[in-house]
Amino acid sequence: MNTKKFIDWDNGNPELEDNQFLHGTKAAFKPGDFIGNGYPSNYKDGHIANHVYFSKTLESAKWGAELAVGNGKGRIYIVAPTGTYEDDPNLTNKRFPGNPSKSYRSKFPVEVVGELKEWQGHTAEQLQQMKEGLAKLKEAGKDVLED
Repeated sequence: MNTKKFIDWDNGNPELEDNQFLHGTKAAFKPGDFIGNGYPSNYKDGHIANHVYFSKTLESAKWGAELAVGNGKGRIYIVAPTGTYEDDPNLTNKRFPGNPSKSYRSKFPVEVVGELKEWQGHTAEQLQQMKEGLAKLKEAGKDVLED
């Protein structure tokens, strides 16, 4: 298993090894921990997640950390998949043609390799706009999570 640590920054983006990704959440983990399915969803109250979600982009990880359910601080972890994974169907070809967010999911756990300690979140206005948009989807019954 690839357990190399976080390497460096490149224009505000973490430089990741081929088999490393980012996972945004409010849960606290440490290197060597595993994040898997079968736990309450980060994004939908009352839903038990069938997959673990991760991305190659810092932008996606930031949204994950900021929008995750819970009161803790948003955290971004560098993770390595332990099994196969696929494009996240909640984003790929539904909201964004192709997979520009480089978002993926797996039924296998991911190993926490490290934590991205320094990152700048979205503005309060951006967060509010995103939350309002998500609330409108929920009101319209369109907040479907394909999990």
